[in-house]
Amino acid sequence: MTSSELWTRETADRYDAEETESGMASAAVLGPTLDFLAELAGDGRALEFAIGTGRVGVPLRERGVPVAGIELSQHMAAVLRRKTDEETLPVTLGDMATTVVPGEFTLVYLVYNTITNLLTQDEQVECFRNAARHLSPGGRFVIELGVPPLRHLPPGQVAVPFDVSERHLGFDTFDLVEQVLVSHHFTRDPADGSYRRDNSRHRYAWPAELDLMARIAGLELERRVGDWDGTPFTQDSARHVSVWRKPA
Repeated sequence: MTSSELWTRETADRYDAEETESGMASAAVLGPTLDFLAELAGDGRALEFAIGTGRVGVPLRERGVPVAGIELSQHMAAVLRRKTDEETLPVTLGDMATTVVPGEFTLVYLVYNTITNLLTQDEQVECFRNAARHLSPGGRFVIELGVPPLRHLPPGQVAVPFDVSERHLGFDTFDLVEQVLVSHHFTRDPADGSYRRDNSRHRYAWPAELDLMARIAGLELERRVGDWDGTPFTQDSARHVSVWRKPA
């Protein structure tokens, strides 16, 4: 077991609805993601670390890419199982830093900041090693991750808002020594106007730090772009999609 926080049944049951409302499950968001991943997978198999409820894995499988998943939360995996059966998309319960599934893959991927669920640098390094363990020679490991928004922190400030809307207030607080952020969410229930509070811990990492983790795992940086559409990555990019390759 890693330091990742477990998703509860309540959180898992409402996850898809919240992703739909936020637009993360829309064709505009998923389309470029699926195009990017399907191209890298080619004729091979893909493995999704922390597959969750299958927001990406299920439609990628529907495109004809054989997909398997690793998921820590049995409740998230149970929601995925309502969408597709085990034979079509097998999921192994376990953590993404140490859990091993049978076979080799041309693609291992982690989307939507999920590597930050591992709360220590050692565990994030082990995640890279686990990806390399599953990759066939020439295979790729892909991570989608936000760039830590520390440029928005003036001296003495520890919080950065990332969403202020009628339905939702979200902000991150930072521990700059431990390199950990806590995402805070206040979500309004339209039925009665009440607010639900949630928070989650994450260990943020810089692109250069991930590149070193990849080198430790025997992987080489092949490409880094600002989003799934392939926008160039610059010093002003808020996030990146990075691809590391296992030498042939």
